[in-house]
Amino acid sequence: MDFDFTWVLLGFPIAFTLGWLASRLDLRQLRIENRQAPKAYFKGLNFLLNEQQDQAIDAFIEAVQNDPDTSELHFALGNLFRRRGEYERAVRVHEHLMQRGDLTQPERDRAQHALALDFLKAGLLDRAETALRKLENTPFEEEARLALLSIYERSRDWANATDIAARLGNSSHGSFSTRQAHYLCEQASTAAAAGDTGKALHALLDAVAMAPTSARPLLDLAKLQSQLGQSQQALQTLLKLEKTAPQGLPLAASLLANLAQSSGQQPAALAILKACYTQVPSIDVIEAIVKLENDPASAQQWYLHHLERQPSLVAADKWFASEKFENENCHALVQRALDQAAKPLMRYRCAACGFETTQHFWHCPGCQAWDSYPARRIEEL
Repeated sequence: MDFDFTWVLLGFPIAFTLGWLASRLDLRQLRIENRQAPKAYFKGLNFLLNEQQDQAIDAFIEAVQNDPDTSELHFALGNLFRRRGEYERAVRVHEHLMQRGDLTQPERDRAQHALALDFLKAGLLDRAETALRKLENTPFEEEARLALLSIYERSRDWANATDIAARLGNSSHGSFSTRQAHYLCEQASTAAAAGDTGKALHALLDAVAMAPTSARPLLDLAKLQSQLGQSQQALQTLLKLEKTAPQGLPLAASLLANLAQSSGQQPAALAILKACYTQVPSIDVIEAIVKLENDPASAQQWYLHHLERQPSLVAADKWFASEKFENENCHALVQRALDQAAKPLMRYRCAACGFETTQHFWHCPGCQAWDSYPARRIEEL
C-alpha cells in the first residue's frame, strides 16, 4: 500500500501549532511565578529597609508560601523573628529548614548555627550548648566556641570554659591565657571556700605561671597566703606584684600595709607605696601610707599633698575627719555632709558598660567583660 504524504503535510502545521501553544502556556506560567515570588520578596526587603519589621515579616511569609522550597527566604524570616524577640517562631522556621532533605551541607550548617542563636537569645542555655556543639568542624566552629565560652562563663562552669579557651587560643582570636588565668582564680576561690586550700593554692600558682603580668593571680595568691598565716610569703608575692603588674597595686595597698606591720617591714613597704603613688596617685595608696607612717601629723599631710596635686573630695573628707575643731557639733555636721558626698566617689566603674559597684570586680556582673574595672575609684578616673 502506498504511503499518503498528505497526512504528513497536514500533521506538520498541527504539531507546530500545538508545540507553540504549549510553550506559550509554560512561559506565561513561569512569568506569573517569577513575578509573584520576587514581588513579595522585594516588598519585604523594602519594609525591612524602612524598619517596618511587622510588614516585612508578613511579606516574607507570603513569599515563603509562594515558594516554600526557597531556603534564603526561610533564613530571612527566621532572622527577623529572632530580632523581634519571637524566639519560638524563629526556632520553628529553622527547625523546619533542618528537617528538609534537599539542603546542601553548607545550608544545613548555616541552619544549625541560626538555631543555636535562637536558643541562645531565648536564654535556653542547655539547648543552645547542644546546638553549638554540633557545629564542630564546620565554618561556624569558631563562632560556636565563642558562644559556648559565653555560656560557660555565665553558668560559672570554669572547667569547660578553660577547655574552650584553650581551643580558641590556637585560633585567629589571639591568646586567651589571661582569661584562663581568671578561670583558675575562680576555681581557686571555690576550692578555698570549700576548705580545700591545697587545691586553691595549686590553682593560683598555675594562674601566676599562665599570666605572669596579670595582677589578679598574684593578688589572690597573696590573700590566700595571708589567710594561711604565711605573712612572709604573702609579702614577697606582693613585692613581685609591684614589679610585674604595678597597675594592680592600689588594690593590694591595704593588704601590703597589714602584712608589713605584722612582719616588721614597714620601711620597705612604705618605699614601695610612695613610689607607686608618684606614678599613679590613688586614695587607696594614700590610706596605706597613712597606716604605715609613724608620725600621725606627717601621715595626715599626705591628704593635703594629694589635694595640692588634684582636687579630691574624698581626700578632703579624710583630712577633715582627722582634724580637731573647737565647735564639735559643727564639725560633726560638716563631716556627715562630706561623708555623704564622698561615698559615691569611692565606687568602681566598669569601663565597658559603666556599671558601678562598691567593690572591685574582675568579671563585670553587668556586661560580663573581663578586666574592665580600673583599679582606681570613680573620683580618680
